[in-house]
Parts: sequence; structure tokens; C-alpha cells
Amino acid sequence: MLEMLQYDFMVKALIVGLLVALCSALLGVSLVLKRFSMIGDGLSHVGFGALALGAALGLAPLSVAVPVIVIAALILLKISSNAKIKGDAAIALVSSSALAIGTIILSKTTGTTDVNSYMFGSIMAINDEDLILSVIYSVIVIALFIFFYNKIFAVTFDEGFSKATGVKVGAYNTIIATLTALTVAVGMRIMGALLISSLIIFPALTSMRVFKSFRAVTICSAVVSCISYITGITLTFYLDFPAGPSVVIVNLGVFIIFTLVGIITGKRK
Repeated sequence: MLEMLQYDFMVKALIVGLLVALCSALLGVSLVLKRFSMIGDGLSHVGFGALALGAALGLAPLSVAVPVIVIAALILLKISSNAKIKGDAAIALVSSSALAIGTIILSKTTGTTDVNSYMFGSIMAINDEDLILSVIYSVIVIALFIFFYNKIFAVTFDEGFSKATGVKVGAYNTIIATLTALTVAVGMRIMGALLISSLIIFPALTSMRVFKSFRAVTICSAVVSCISYITGITLTFYLDFPAGPSVVIVNLGVFIIFTLVGIITGKRK
């Protein structure tokens, strides 16, 4: 582990990755319970198109991706509230279009090598500007989640009751979608467009195999996500595995372990 910290690119990957893993885990619990977990996948595809556009224009990737993904999140939220277009259909519509546009842009500007990096992530992708922006955005996401924790909890479990008690459900759904968009934008550089959604889904589902309360699941998700990321990046460094897939495989292994633990402890009750 100490050997990894001797390399500047690994330090950047660990800092950004741990922040993204933490943000993803916190938001993932609400998104999974609200059955809107695939918004991360849809937004990552939009982010892929935005990153490709930024690369083609010679602009800083995150400076282009963040506003585009946030706008896409708000559009998806608006479309999903339309009874004529369900949430999953809206996500598929937007994500497939953005992925196609991004692939065409990259194929005409940088070649297929960069396509692989954008798709599956790279620990070499983080530069100093990305590091600074990533830390700022991640701190914002964590701070707002903690500040609005009680409202997010209420909106997650019972929107109807929350609305009846005067909670502005639409506003808090917008906050959740915006925070998710920021997390996806930051995490894409390491995890890639095809795999960033795994950081949102896996930790939450894993924790739910054993724990039942919202607070316990949220805390466990954060711990599982961070440990899984560190383990995945360690495999990447020592075994030369791709960063994104390594983290996903570790998350899958932890999910299987927690599932078995849940089955065993469930039988004993």
C-alpha cells in the first residue's frame, strides 16, 4: 500500500476515488429505494458525450461534463414525472443518444484508444485541475447530503406523506438528482462511463442484504464502498488490472459475501 503512495497519479486516484465512492454510496441508498438507481447509468452516458465534446473542443473535461450532466439530470427528472414516459424509458432514450453522439465525436478526433479510457476509466486520467474540482464537488455533495439528511430520508420512504406534511418533495428530488449528477461527473474519469453506476448500486444493495434501517444501510454502504474501492485500486496497481472493472469485481465479491451472511443470519432468527 505504501508503495502505491509514492506515485503522484495513484495518490490522485485514491483521493478522487474515495470521495466518489463515499458520495455514490450515500446517494445510492435513496436511489435504490426509490427505484431510480439506473439514473447513474443514464447520466454517465450523457457524461461520456460531454467529455467527448470537451476533448474535441480542447476544454477541461469536468468543466464541460458537470453542467451538461446536471442539466440532463433535471431533464430526466422532469421527463420521468410525465406519465406518458416512464423513468427507465426516459433514461434509455437519453443515455443511448448521448453515448452514440460521444462515440462519433471521439472517433473523429482522438481515436479508439481514448474511447476505451472514457468507457472503462483510467487511474492516469486525473490531472491537477480534475483533482481540485473533484474535491470541491465531492465536499459539496457530502455536505448537502448531511444537511438535508432528514428530508432525503422522508422523501425516500414516503413521498405522499412527506408532501402532505408540507415537505417540498419536488425540490428534494431535484437535490438528489443534482448531487447524483455531480458524483457521476467526478467519478467517470476513474470508473468510466459504463461502470460508474456500479458505485451507486452495489454498496446499497450489499448493505441491504444484512441491515434493515436506513441509517445502518447508509453507514454500511459508505464503508463497503470505500473499502471496495481501495481494494480494487490495489489490484489495479499490483496486477495491472483496469481500474473500473477491478473495483466492480471487488464490489461483486463483497455483495456475494453479504448475501451469504444475510441468508445464514436470516435462518438463525
